[in-house]
Amino acid sequence: MMPWWSWLVIWVVLVLALLGMFMYLGYRLFVKGMTTLRALGDLTEKTELLSRRFDDEPDPPFRPAVLGPTREYAQGWEERRATNATIRHTRREARVRRGKLLVSADPRRFSHLLRKRH
Repeated sequence: MMPWWSWLVIWVVLVLALLGMFMYLGYRLFVKGMTTLRALGDLTEKTELLSRRFDDEPDPPFRPAVLGPTREYAQGWEERRATNATIRHTRREARVRRGKLLVSADPRRFSHLLRKRH
């Protein structure tokens, strides 16, 4: 059986360990928070610099497509469609070429596999 003061010592050590752990974790959290705030300040400065740089250039005037000339927008749409079709065709041709390389094999490359071992 343990004397009464040993329980007191155990609980004091446990409470001190808990307080020490809280202090350590609090310090780590404080350091991370200060680092985050410093990075946020740097980001704010960069954002202000960028906003000053782009405020000098005015935005182009807004022209809704509904009110614009239909033929002009239709022509642009057809051009984009043709460009996309060309890109898709080029990709497909590359895939077909790659597939043909995988399917067709030169039998001479694998002649060592056909030789019988003695």
